[in-house]
Amino acid sequence: MITLLKNAKVIDPAHNKNGVVQDIYIRDGRIIAKPADSEKIGQVFDVNGKIVMAGAIDMHSHIGGGKVNIARMLLPEYQEMRRMQEPEAHICGANCSHHATPNTTDTGMRYIEMGYTAAFEPAILAVNARQAHMEMGDTPMIDKGGYAMLGNDDYLLRLLSQNADQKAINDYVAWTLHATQTIGIKVVNPGGISAFKFNERRQDLDQQHSYYHITPRRILQALSRAVNELGIAKPLHVHCNNLGVAGNFQTTLDTMGASDGLPMHLTHIQFHSYGTEGDKKFSSAAANIAEAINKNKHITADVGQILFGQTVTASGDNMMQHLNAKVANPKKSVIMDIECDAGCGVVPFKYRDENYVNALQWAIGLEVFLSVDDPWRVFLTTDHPNGAPFTTYPHLIRLLMDKSFRNDAFDKLNLDAQAMSNLKSLDREYSLYEIATMTRSAPAKLIGLQDRGHLGVGAAADITVYTEQPDKEAMFAKPDLVFKDGELVVKEGKVVKVVWGATHTAKPAFDIGVEKDIKQYFDRYHTMQMQHFKISNDHIAEDGRNHVINHVQGA
Repeated sequence: MITLLKNAKVIDPAHNKNGVVQDIYIRDGRIIAKPADSEKIGQVFDVNGKIVMAGAIDMHSHIGGGKVNIARMLLPEYQEMRRMQEPEAHICGANCSHHATPNTTDTGMRYIEMGYTAAFEPAILAVNARQAHMEMGDTPMIDKGGYAMLGNDDYLLRLLSQNADQKAINDYVAWTLHATQTIGIKVVNPGGISAFKFNERRQDLDQQHSYYHITPRRILQALSRAVNELGIAKPLHVHCNNLGVAGNFQTTLDTMGASDGLPMHLTHIQFHSYGTEGDKKFSSAAANIAEAINKNKHITADVGQILFGQTVTASGDNMMQHLNAKVANPKKSVIMDIECDAGCGVVPFKYRDENYVNALQWAIGLEVFLSVDDPWRVFLTTDHPNGAPFTTYPHLIRLLMDKSFRNDAFDKLNLDAQAMSNLKSLDREYSLYEIATMTRSAPAKLIGLQDRGHLGVGAAADITVYTEQPDKEAMFAKPDLVFKDGELVVKEGKVVKVVWGATHTAKPAFDIGVEKDIKQYFDRYHTMQMQHFKISNDHIAEDGRNHVINHVQGA
């Protein structure tokens, strides 16, 4: 049976369509060309005058893995707050504290109600991948995927310290993608998480590790080259060294050159865009960072915007989280080591507009958004939940699209922070076409989802329908209709049918002989056997609710 969306006002940057009025036909979960007159049309939705986009894709959101559950356990008071809210309370703006740590059901429901049909966990620790997939598998409505964390694991650091050839590194990276059922590779504070275990408290880009005697730059070079040579679509996902440190913008600029011109994605770049100017020795370096992104075409970045209110920071970067624990709000935290792979830190935090640093962080993120020219290379994120819960995305979109609204919010900030920001001089207002680019077409292209993020023939029928409104926060908070794989799942902002999405993976070719050495390593150093470390397609689909989509890649 064919479903018809009639008179859709299509915004589809992947096909250069900006308000083109057309009919969209759906069959068996896919968008199809106009069928023959003899073919029967089943459901017809007249969406005349409404904005129609592909389902949105969150390319960086912490929705699965050990640290998320640690955050939930650390902050049970916010789970209780969630249960106390009125049904409409999830439509929230800049203060949405009860969604800092949503459970898996709420995560899927809140995403789909905003028109998001996919979200990607950006930090799956390989040794914890099975738990991460179980958690994501318990998340309804949306497609999922993840990036495997390497760059602080003992096995890779040993390879680098022993000057192993690039092929050995490539085989290990590819094996990790297969074993963890992930779609990309992430490195967090390259070398720094490991260095923390050797009592180091800072790791600069060209500083040698005290034990392995390699630098973060060497780690980035090896992993960038592996990702490129294996033909993995998603560029190396990099959480730079010195997150949150005043003056760290120079490390960020230097990191852009560490891949020797190969594609590299810098994540939550707001937290890496700080200078040392002014009396408080903390300033915005957003102009420097944006200029460098505009110049270096091999670099993409997501912002990691902070928004004011209570949240929780959850990161694999235990070195920096140990430092941040002293400013936890409320005063509790968890910093932990995990096997030989890495670690994590969970620190609750409340961002306040009257606080100088927090106010300037808010401005810095928006300065980056508004100063990077190409919406195909900058991505809308809050590093959920680190900068703010993902449920604040409609509020963030309004800040980007409405200069008057943005300026009114700026005028309420700490006065010293206002004096250190040039935000009010930036007149740019994002268009619907640019929002669709940065939340649909660009994430799909970056990750390698050939059949997502657009409305062309053959695409998965993940579709969101909006009534255009002057208040863009209200518009993006509550779509009229959302279709997931061709099925109507949301109507007037309410879920009308529960479905289960797919898990997206990448599985490049590699020499299976690498397993011999990896098994010996597991037998000697790990508490888990290698065969239990590896996750099969059947493990992900065993409850009948999920399935794996492999995006064929390889050199």
